[in-house]
Amino acid sequence: MQLDPERYEAFWRRGWTVVKRVFCGEQVDRIAARVDLICDEMIDEVADSRFLADRSDDGQVAPRKIGTPFFKHPDLRTFALSPTLRSLIEQLIGKVPLMNFDQVFMKPPHFRSVKPCHQDNAYFLCHPADEVITAWIALDDVDESNGCLRYIDGSHRGPILEHEPAPDDPHNLVPAAEKMDMAQEAPACVGKGGVVFHHSKTLHTSRRNESDRWRRAYATHWCSGDVTSESDIIRNAYFNAHSDLYDEALHAAQED
Repeated sequence: MQLDPERYEAFWRRGWTVVKRVFCGEQVDRIAARVDLICDEMIDEVADSRFLADRSDDGQVAPRKIGTPFFKHPDLRTFALSPTLRSLIEQLIGKVPLMNFDQVFMKPPHFRSVKPCHQDNAYFLCHPADEVITAWIALDDVDESNGCLRYIDGSHRGPILEHEPAPDDPHNLVPAAEKMDMAQEAPACVGKGGVVFHHSKTLHTSRRNESDRWRRAYATHWCSGDVTSESDIIRNAYFNAHSDLYDEALHAAQED
């Protein structure tokens, strides 16, 4: 799949871009069904976790995220390592991409989950930041009503801001409000099977799902082989710490 030059230009100008129809509906439906099964299996173990579970206004509990789905099922590994996805990332960063880790984010209808504004690289501490990228794969149609990602355009051109734990929510780190130009915020609406790509320094957030529809997304985090980190993210990356499984999944994805 060849990246549209306008999408490339938008990525480096705004710090993010949307590419439509990277995955077909059948692929996405299969992965979404697998995700739903995993969530059903994990609901009891995450019910008391603010980090992994979310609650509706009437007290219902649902998983908020699946950490490292890469290890949950072979279908998820081959999906995340799709040759088409890797090709698009390579076209954006100019180097062969390697997957560090992955997550699935859930927003059930009318649940209260909100992700405060932050930069991924405040957590990752990777250098050079231009070679660190997230590919956020939409498993549902995503718009403003069901909690799309929202980006502060151009924020990737600034520094990694100092982040502090959010009040009453230490799992989330946030920069000071005065450091963010919210006038530059823009929604990243994307259809099912499309992908939102964002730079590791781009400030982004998501609001609660106010709709009657789900908003599920498969987030994959990538870097080039030249990236180093002040944290353990590179040392613990799938391509390093789990290289045999990673190589096996790469082969399966190529054959899929």
